[in-house]
Amino acid sequence: MSFCSFSFLSLGTLTGWASVVLTARLLRGRLYAISAGILVGIYSLVALGMAPLFPAERPAFVVLHVLVYVNFVALSRPRMRPMPYRWLVSWPASFFMAGTLFALPWAVARALGFQPWVPWLPYVLGAIGLLQSLVTHEEEIDLVLDGADASGSRPQPRGRGDAREERPLRIVQITDPHLGPFMSVDRLRRIAANAVAKKPDLIFLTGDFLTMESQRDPALLARALEPLRAMPGRVFACLGNHDHEAPETVESALAASGITLLVDDATDVETEAGPVQVVGMDFVWRDRREHLERVCREHPRKPGRTRIVLLHDPGAFRHLPEGEGDLVLSGHTHGGQVGLVSFGLSWTFLRLFGVRTPDHGFWARGRDRLYVHRGTGHYGFPIRLGVPSEESVVRLHRVMQA
Repeated sequence: MSFCSFSFLSLGTLTGWASVVLTARLLRGRLYAISAGILVGIYSLVALGMAPLFPAERPAFVVLHVLVYVNFVALSRPRMRPMPYRWLVSWPASFFMAGTLFALPWAVARALGFQPWVPWLPYVLGAIGLLQSLVTHEEEIDLVLDGADASGSRPQPRGRGDAREERPLRIVQITDPHLGPFMSVDRLRRIAANAVAKKPDLIFLTGDFLTMESQRDPALLARALEPLRAMPGRVFACLGNHDHEAPETVESALAASGITLLVDDATDVETEAGPVQVVGMDFVWRDRREHLERVCREHPRKPGRTRIVLLHDPGAFRHLPEGEGDLVLSGHTHGGQVGLVSFGLSWTFLRLFGVRTPDHGFWARGRDRLYVHRGTGHYGFPIRLGVPSEESVVRLHRVMQA
């Protein structure tokens, strides 16, 4: 790449970054402009560092580079975009931004004077992640509640030996669908219809239904969740952190779909697998221990009922009073979103940085158990990679020890 062409790319990059920040400030406010400016700024620096490594692919590199800025400028006026826009802008921009962010070590190496090997590798990973972000992984899971006392909060084997119930409680969890570029109304509607077709005893929705693109129109989420009306009185939901950005939209859509929203509330339901008490916790940022203790006092455990707690953020599990959750269902982490779960390993990006929050799978603390769903959709980082989204049926075996 010649000096002139690189200077032109640098000028265009600065113009694109400035356009994103200015548009965000004018249309969305200061806080969004700061966050967009930081994220797009990091991307821009890495892209400039990687561009000289692709002289033959320069036209494609430039087009994809421009699409990243176009996509972020469009997000200053968020709305659900039609499929052609997603094909031509949202998905290519997400792929290229993710691949470029993955390329940070390559860009740093080049800045230090090294010639990095396989510079195309992060973009291959980005392409794989794009494909993985567009599909949902179906599975059936057996979880055993054996009542054994576990010290601390740690991963737990899903089952112990052959301990099984003849008639387990069958549940489906939908969490973090994040209706937006990767989760269309039609896709979420198909997932909801599949949940009903699996004939579970109960369906639980554990929050974060929207993205900024879908917050303004409650009809979108209501249409997506409409198939759940086929299970009246057996579908329950709690709120996640993003739901507090548009609570009326979420509440309206859930009500229109016949879904019982539990906000620091509890209810009893009879199933063919026995009676269940469902407790739905609201999402709070502060004073989590006090909040959970208060809700548990107001809605005490009822003997003879399996107590299921809907708690969006698994990071709050450690604050739940001991003995209050036979099974706690959470989401929020998207399973770590980037990791090696697809290879049968538990490692994720969150664990790399020592994050204490349980990120996916079955966990134990005392006699309480937690299942962290990998998420129906995703949000934040542009794509998933190595951590597939989840569409599972859980068979819950209650084989309590004395």
